[in-house]
Amino acid sequence: MSGERGPWGEPGKQNKRDDGGGRAQGSPRADGAESAREEAPWPTKVPASRAARLLVYLVLVLLGVLTSAAGALVQSGWFPGGLLLALAGAVGLFWGGGKLCRTRVGAAAPGIGWIVTAFLLTAPRPEGDFVFGAGIGSYVFLLGGVLAAVMCATIALPAPPVPGHKYR
Repeated sequence: MSGERGPWGEPGKQNKRDDGGGRAQGSPRADGAESAREEAPWPTKVPASRAARLLVYLVLVLLGVLTSAAGALVQSGWFPGGLLLALAGAVGLFWGGGKLCRTRVGAAAPGIGWIVTAFLLTAPRPEGDFVFGAGIGSYVFLLGGVLAAVMCATIALPAPPVPGHKYR
């Protein structure tokens, strides 16, 4: 009985309680299988392999680039509905990337692609053309998108659920 502790830490007593199924918690099941509640920690990163996760992050960066370019064209073309549509698309991409990957990097990856593309599109071309016009809509699009990217990347992920059997 060395190393075993009871419910209040007394050495020599096991911490096994009946789980309602006729067997004590902590004891192995008759079929040798582990409890389904203890299989995987939460939250697990999606996808689990590192190479696949990097590929997903790269795809999210490319989606951020496309969302920024499309939003830059739509926000001034259909003002004010286009501005709302462009910002909603950006926020959906940032939040969805974070939820898909279950990491903050999942939200930051499309945010980085969006921000870099948006600020590259603000530079005038040698011919004198530029994508963004001088108006309040362009500034709201730029600042709103940056603010949304930062907020979605820094919002805390939900805490892992506490197993009900652990503290009963």
